[in-house]
Amino acid sequence: MGRVALVTGGSRGIGEAISKALKADGYDVAATYAGNDEKAAAFTAETGIKTYKWNVADYEASAAGIAQVEAS
Repeated sequence: MGRVALVTGGSRGIGEAISKALKADGYDVAATYAGNDEKAAAFTAETGIKTYKWNVADYEASAAGIAQVEAS
């Protein structure tokens, strides 16, 4: 396994740019998002970066989400 980066809010705006830059630098990138399923799906289709939906302010949701990223 290579280097893995988890970018919160990683499918839009500044987070999108960070996700793309990290991927270009050789990281395996996982991007979280909170609500725009269509944008997240389009981002994944465009970049190949997997997206995961959860509220990063919720500890339990974050723990479950991180476990999901690790399993992927």
